[in-house]
Amino acid sequence: MSDVRTVRVRVAGHVQGVGFRWWTQQEARKLGITGWVRNEDDGSVQALLHGSEDAVGRMLERLRHGPPGARVEHVEVEEDDNGDTPSGFEILR
Repeated sequence: MSDVRTVRVRVAGHVQGVGFRWWTQQEARKLGITGWVRNEDDGSVQALLHGSEDAVGRMLERLRHGPPGARVEHVEVEEDDNGDTPSGFEILR
């Protein structure tokens, strides 16, 4: 069994108003990732991803491109070891 990984991700660029949160939720669910995604006041999108090392790695690669209509300019990834193990994948306000 692969190791479990939890990361916080901040995606900057043209990522609001293009369905980015909905797309992220759909992609995360396909990969079996739990967590959440939300818009930030600075125009970025932030997400918490929790899943297998492989699934999280694949999700990070997808976030570097985003959905059609998005223009991802920068992705910051920070390991999150606060012990939260979210159930499901939610879109937060």
